Amino acid sequence: MDGVNDSVVSDFVLIGLSNSWKMHLFIFWFFFVFYMGIILGNLFIVVTVIIDSHLHFSMYFLLANISTLDVGLSSTTVPKMISDLFTNCSIISFPTCMTQIFFIHVVGGAEMVLLIAMAFDRYTAICKCFHYLTIMSSKMCASFVVVAWIVGIIHAVSQFVFVINLPFCGPNKIDSFYCDFPQVMKLTCVDTYKLKFVIIANSGFISMATFFSFVSYIFILVTVWKRSSGDLSKVFVTLSAHITVVILFFMPCMFLYVWPFPATSPDKYLFIVVFAITPVSNPAIYTLRNKDMRIAMRKLGKRVVGSSGIL
Repeated sequence: MDGVNDSVVSDFVLIGLSNSWKMHLFIFWFFFVFYMGIILGNLFIVVTVIIDSHLHFSMYFLLANISTLDVGLSSTTVPKMISDLFTNCSIISFPTCMTQIFFIHVVGGAEMVLLIAMAFDRYTAICKCFHYLTIMSSKMCASFVVVAWIVGIIHAVSQFVFVINLPFCGPNKIDSFYCDFPQVMKLTCVDTYKLKFVIIANSGFISMATFFSFVSYIFILVTVWKRSSGDLSKVFVTLSAHITVVILFFMPCMFLYVWPFPATSPDKYLFIVVFAITPVSNPAIYTLRNKDMRIAMRKLGKRVVGSSGIL
C-alpha cells in the first residue's frame, strides 16, 4: 500500500436518510429551516455577547465560543445535505469527504472541551463563589478556548493521518448523509481491525471525557443540598439548561464512538441531533432560561430595529 495513490475510488455516494420523494421534501425543509435557525440564533448570541458589556463574563464568553462552534459543526454537513436534496445528487468527492471528516472532528473535539469548561465554570460559580472571579479570569477563559482547539486538532489529526492513506478499491456507497471514520473505513480494501481500535480509543476517550461535566453537576447539587437543607429545585432549574445541552451532544457521540462499526447505521439518525437539533437548541435553551441574555438580546434587537428606521 503506497497511500492515497493506490485508491481507485475518486468519489463516494451518500445514501442519505430516505429514498422516498415525500421524505426528501420533508427532510429538505427540515434541515433548511433548522440551519437558518442555527446561523441566525447562534450568531445573534455571539454579537450580543461582544456588544453588551454586561455580558463580558466567563460564562458568556464560553457560550459565545460554543455558539461559534455550533455554527461550524453544523456547516460541515448540513449545507452539503441540503444541496444534495435540492439537486438530487448525493456524490461527494474523495478529497471533500476527507476534508469533511477532518473538520467534523476538529470542531466536535473542541466543543466537547468547551462543554467541560462550561461545567467547570458553573461548578466554580456555585461551589467556589468567593474565588470565582479569580479562578475564571479572562486569561483562564482564553486558555480554555486555546486548549479546546488544540485538543480538537490533535484528536482529528491522530486519526486522519491513518485513514487518508487507506486504499479504497471496491464499494463507494456510504450509508449516511455525511462522511465519518466508521462509515468510510467499511469501504477499504484492507483489514482495519487495529485502526478501528485506535478510533475507538481516541474518539471514545474524548467522548467519555464529557462525563466530567456530569461529575461537576453532581458536586454542585451536593454542595447546594448541604447549604440549603435539601432544597435542590432552584439550582436544578438553573443547571437543567447545561445538562440538556451536554446530553444532546454527548449521547449520540457515545453511541457512535464507544460502540462503533455496527451492522446497520442508526447513527445517521442520531447525528441529526448533533448537526441540526443541538446547534439550534442552544440559543433557545441558554437565552430563554437566562435573564441577562434575554435583556441584552432585547436591547440589541431594539437597536437594530431603531437603526433600520422600522417603527
